[in-house]
Amino acid sequence: MLNEFKKFAMRGNVVDLAVGFILGGAFSTIVSSLVNDILMPPIGLLMGGVDFTNLFIALNGEEYVSLAAAREAGAATINYGIFINAVISFVIVAFALFLLIKAMNRMEDKKKDEVPAAPPAKPRNEELLEEIRDLLKK
Repeated sequence: MLNEFKKFAMRGNVVDLAVGFILGGAFSTIVSSLVNDILMPPIGLLMGGVDFTNLFIALNGEEYVSLAAAREAGAATINYGIFINAVISFVIVAFALFLLIKAMNRMEDKKKDEVPAAPPAKPRNEELLEEIRDLLKK
């Protein structure tokens, strides 16, 4: 069983998948930082100083200054601001993957379209000499 697992794990596809998974995790961290630290603050400022991480609804009906205060009080909350950040992160990652797959498909299409060129035609005098040689062989 261990040998079978070793064969499976060392296949090219599985190793590629593992590398992709690790890179995807690192990429999602970068995208999360991009959304939370770069994109959302200006959007919140344009919307009147809204901090999306503090957009929530306390289910107990009480008002809290921030999400951290609501969590400290043990209130159940619906954190729709964090959800908005997650949706924006997803859209960015999905768009990046779309561009990557589109580029890969374009490269594959170019490879398929490339037809091996026919060898250049021989000069007429070489063709005549080959015909003469073939006739002499007969």
